[in-house]
Amino acid sequence: MKESIFCKKRILLLGSGELGKELVIESKRLGLEVIAIDRYEKAPAMQVADFSKVIDMGDKNILKNVIKEFKPDYVVPEIEALSIEALKELEVEGFNIVPNARTVEITMNRDKIRDLASRDLKIKTAKFDYIFEFDDLEKKADEIGFPLLLKPLMSSSGKGQSFVETKNDLQNAWKQAQANSRGKVNGVIIEEFINFDFEFTLLTVRKENGENIFCLPIGHLQSNGDYQCSWQPIEINESLIIEAKRMTSRILNNLNGAGLYGVEFFIKGSEIIFSELSPRPHDTGMVTLVSQNINEFELHLRAFLNLPIPHIDLIEPSASRVILSNQEYLNPIYEGLNEALEFEKTKVLIFGKPVSRKGRRMGVVLSSNSDINLARKNADEAARKIKVSNKY
Repeated sequence: MKESIFCKKRILLLGSGELGKELVIESKRLGLEVIAIDRYEKAPAMQVADFSKVIDMGDKNILKNVIKEFKPDYVVPEIEALSIEALKELEVEGFNIVPNARTVEITMNRDKIRDLASRDLKIKTAKFDYIFEFDDLEKKADEIGFPLLLKPLMSSSGKGQSFVETKNDLQNAWKQAQANSRGKVNGVIIEEFINFDFEFTLLTVRKENGENIFCLPIGHLQSNGDYQCSWQPIEINESLIIEAKRMTSRILNNLNGAGLYGVEFFIKGSEIIFSELSPRPHDTGMVTLVSQNINEFELHLRAFLNLPIPHIDLIEPSASRVILSNQEYLNPIYEGLNEALEFEKTKVLIFGKPVSRKGRRMGVVLSSNSDINLARKNADEAARKIKVSNKY
C-alpha cells in the first residue's frame, strides 16, 4: 500500500474564542497554518494563530473578500454570528466549509434545527413555537403553558434566554431576547419548560465516510442557558444512551458533514428529549482535554481532514468548572492561581480575553480522579480560589 502524504493545510477560523484557541493549538501540533478571525482584537485564538484579522463577520461582502484573500483549504466556523449567505456562495465557488454550509445554517437558527429534528425526522423535542411580533406572544404562550422558556432564534451561550413564570414576565423576556439576538433574525422561540432530571452532551464524530463515532456522555449544569460545569462520564441507563445515539445518527445522517458535533439531551424519568446541536467543539467538552486520549478539538480536526480516528478511550473520570468574572475589567489579572493548582491532577486554563464582564467565562478548571465525585469537588473548589480583578 502506498503511504499517504499529509501536506500542510491552511485553516481559516471564524470566531476566535476559547474553543477556537484550543482548536488552533491542536492545529499547530499537526503542522497546520491558521488564520483567526473575530470582531475584536486579541481574541483568545488570535493569540496562538499564525495570522489574525478583525472584521464584521455579519457583512457578506467583507466576509467573502477576507476568505478569498487568504484562500484557506478549510473555513471553520466557531460561532453563529456570521453571514451564512457568504458561506453558501463560497461553498458553491469551491471553498470547503466545515462541516458544510447547510449544516451551519440549520444549526445557527433554532427554528431550522427544531424543524429538522421535530417535524422532518420525528425526534422528540420540547413543545415549541416561533414568534415574530410581540402581539402574538401571549396567545402562543398560553398554548405552550407556563412556566416556559423564551429564547432568541439566533444567539449563543444562553444569551437572551429567559425563564418565564407568568404573563407578566413576557414583555421583559421579549426585550431580553431582542437585545441579545445575533444576526438579522429578530424572532423568538417559546419552548415548553421541562423539569428534567438531568441533561447531558453526546459528543459525536462524523467521519467523511458517513460513520458516526460516539464519546462517553458528558454531564453538565447550566445557568441561564450557559454552561457552568461538566463531567465525564455520567451514569445513564444503557437504553437511554442507545436511544440518544439513534437520534443523533438520524440528525447527522441528514446533515452529512464531517466534523465533531455537540448534541444535547434532557432526561426525564425513562424519557429522552433532544435539546440542541452544535456542529463544532462544545463548551461542555473542554473536559475532554484531560479525560480522553483524543480530545474534542483534535477529533474535530481529524474528522474534517479525513485523518484516522482510532478508538476513543477514557483516560480517567474528569470534571470542569468555569471561572467567571464578577464585573468588567480591561486587561484583567487573576488571583489565586497558586491555591488552585495545589489540588491533585488539576489544571487551570486562562482564556486570555482582553476584557471581562459580569458573568463572562474567563477560564476553566479541569480536574481528574478515579472518583468522579472527587474530580468534580476538586474542580469546583479550585475554581473558587481564582478571582478575576485588575488590582496589581
